Amino acid sequence: MERKFANRLKELRAEANLSFDKLSKLVGISSSALCNWENNVCDISSDNLVALAKFFCVSTDYLLGLED
Repeated sequence: MERKFANRLKELRAEANLSFDKLSKLVGISSSALCNWENNVCDISSDNLVALAKFFCVSTDYLLGLED
């Protein structure tokens, strides 16, 4: 499941044409954390997961790969 989250986050960021730095400023999450999540280096907290889901207007289940 973690790999799916990493891929979905990467796809959503690319579709929005956002750099790590730009997205981090818009959402209030460090760019290094975003990079780590996209590279599947560490797990995301529920608060950050919700923040990203709200920003991209998708469900947390979508981000986690539980739904399409």
